[in-house]
Amino acid sequence: MLRMLTGLSPTSGGSVYWHGQAVGDESPNVSIVFQSFALFPWLTVIENVEAPLEARGVTEFERHKRALRIIDAVGLDGFESAYPKELSGGMKQRVGVARALVVEPEVLFMDEPFSALDVLTAETLRGELLELWLGKKIPTRAIFIVTHNIEEAVILADRIIVLGRNPAHIHAEFPVDMAHPRDRKALRFVELVDLIYRALTQQDHPEPAGQKQGLEASRKSVLMLPHTRPGGMAGLLEILVDQGGRADLHVLADELSLEVDALLPTVDTAVLLGMLKLEEGDAIITPEGQDFAQADIQERKAIFRRAALANVPLLRQMEQALKAKSNRTLPAEFFQDLLDEHFSEDESRRQLETAIQWGRYAELFDYDAATGKLKLTET
Repeated sequence: MLRMLTGLSPTSGGSVYWHGQAVGDESPNVSIVFQSFALFPWLTVIENVEAPLEARGVTEFERHKRALRIIDAVGLDGFESAYPKELSGGMKQRVGVARALVVEPEVLFMDEPFSALDVLTAETLRGELLELWLGKKIPTRAIFIVTHNIEEAVILADRIIVLGRNPAHIHAEFPVDMAHPRDRKALRFVELVDLIYRALTQQDHPEPAGQKQGLEASRKSVLMLPHTRPGGMAGLLEILVDQGGRADLHVLADELSLEVDALLPTVDTAVLLGMLKLEEGDAIITPEGQDFAQADIQERKAIFRRAALANVPLLRQMEQALKAKSNRTLPAEFFQDLLDEHFSEDESRRQLETAIQWGRYAELFDYDAATGKLKLTET
């Protein structure tokens, strides 16, 4: 999955390069707003906002004065004595923003700050952030936001960077030369959203010639699976059949009221299994995808099984390992250990869960959650 790093810089369209370097005992003056609010539940709003100032040794009078000022700026005046459990999601995130801004950071980092909120609340907070920024009500010189929401990136940022993976690298970059406030229906806005969709659906850049062969061999055994269910892919293919076999992903996502992080993993799954191909931001169904979409349940399972064994090394390895055992049974932990060599503990667990879902759907094996064991399905 590609990610977007967006930036608000001092001048529209300009680039901001900031290098945090500790000088003596001082730390770079930065703050972060978390996706999950990360408030202290036993502290009131004002105590949460004062917390970083207290950690820096600011006097009680000064930190109280600064906290009250920033609480008022983010629209929480009157809730100073409330606890997080009394607040809505939007209000909790306002506390998170206030806590980050109260230290007057030069650089503010925001990790998907609006993704946990409902659509209207997220839109309101984006507007309030822009008001603080454009009105110079905060001393912050640069804001970096991680997001999967393309329209959010185009609404907020002066510069958008699409990040690739394995290893992390800059996949594409887009300057946003539009004045605020930005109109979602403007031709330039729509064109830029479409360009970013195309970048997100393009293959990653080719590796240097000297590294290509070794990397290809390595990646074949550690292919990262998109975390989707076969049923989601089936629904996508059915929609594409109804639309004549081809659809612009930007338009399709808008029609389905989906954000990029919800649609692209399903697209990635279909591409991986040979059911779709991508051209210039359009999803085009393949003959195999057409057959899958129009087949009955049992035929779909058979098609999925063939495609999975042909294109997913992990499922092929799991089937071969189970065949090698006389009782055709192995603990799932065996495969977890193999994945731990290539992924973090959390990601290897998610990879195994996805592989088990796919393998059960394809009737490659059964899984007993009580014993944690996989058993090969005899055919």
